Amino acid sequence: MGNIFGEIFRVATFGESHGPAIGCVIDGCPAGLALEAADFAADMARRAPGNSTYASPRKEPDTVEILSGTFGGVTTGAPIALLIHNRDRRPDDYDNLARVLRPGHGDFTYMAKYGIRDHRGGGRASARETAARAAAGVVAKKILAQLKIEIAARVAAIGHIEIARGEDFAQNKAAAALIEDCMAAGDSIGSAIICEICGLPPGIGVPVFDKLSADLAKALMSIGGAAGIEFGAGFAAATRRASENNDGFIWQGGEICKTANNAGGIMAGISDGAKIRIKLGFKPPSSIAATQNTATTDGQNTEIAIKGRHDPVIAPRACVVAEAMAAIVLVNHIFRGLSDTMDKVKAAIANFPPYAKQ
Repeated sequence: MGNIFGEIFRVATFGESHGPAIGCVIDGCPAGLALEAADFAADMARRAPGNSTYASPRKEPDTVEILSGTFGGVTTGAPIALLIHNRDRRPDDYDNLARVLRPGHGDFTYMAKYGIRDHRGGGRASARETAARAAAGVVAKKILAQLKIEIAARVAAIGHIEIARGEDFAQNKAAAALIEDCMAAGDSIGSAIICEICGLPPGIGVPVFDKLSADLAKALMSIGGAAGIEFGAGFAAATRRASENNDGFIWQGGEICKTANNAGGIMAGISDGAKIRIKLGFKPPSSIAATQNTATTDGQNTEIAIKGRHDPVIAPRACVVAEAMAAIVLVNHIFRGLSDTMDKVKAAIANFPPYAKQ
């Protein structure tokens, strides 16, 4: 099912929306990284439901339990297993959907592929799965922090309403009114985020199939509800001439700098040292109370109005998930790059402890 992501720094997530627990296993984290359960609290709270008028009212504390991979508050190099219990499960709420295909969901495609689906909130297809990604992202971001690399995502748009940098979307009266109108109509609204990466040096990533941009795109588009992605100028570049779009170079302060950043910090699949800027669009959440036409798995046409606890908009809770997926990609590429040249290999070996002598 594609539940494992990464090559050197690898993350596997597990669990379903209304099963007993969800979680992840991280393999490839170096030994010596300080890591305790309290480190997860801030990011898990950013993603958790029940913390906003514009989020699902499901109440989940999303406390992370570290089952393995640490000793004395420090990683050991062994796989790190993280567990998050589902405390506010209501699987019976979905009994009426056992034979109904919800519009916009993975119900039909999961049935087509596996011949079975978990109708309890969508199972693996639920946004609940992203809590495990957010937890894995905490570990990846702690590694990046040691390298002075920062990732920050923010809400960029609610529907057609753009949200300015530094502005809380909930304080934007037009955006808040749009979400409330949708909620009153039993509907939902699309949204977008901007994710920026600062401090990544030039030379991270590889060309051809495993471009840094390609891996970031795969990671971010794997988030449930993601509908489109842009790097730098994005689709605007398709309307320009090269003379308008090319990023020039200049010597400044003894180093090569760019005069523009239309490439969004990545050229030829490799970081160029400038800020990486990514815009990610999300579809409107599919579970809505408004009546929709659909079909059942036993050959009937019917109507459906989905009741329960659902988000009216994705972007606000998706920001921390986008940061997590970007961080996992960056750590994987940084570790992969340690063998790019013989100089890097020699430098790594030089830091090993002295050999035991006989």
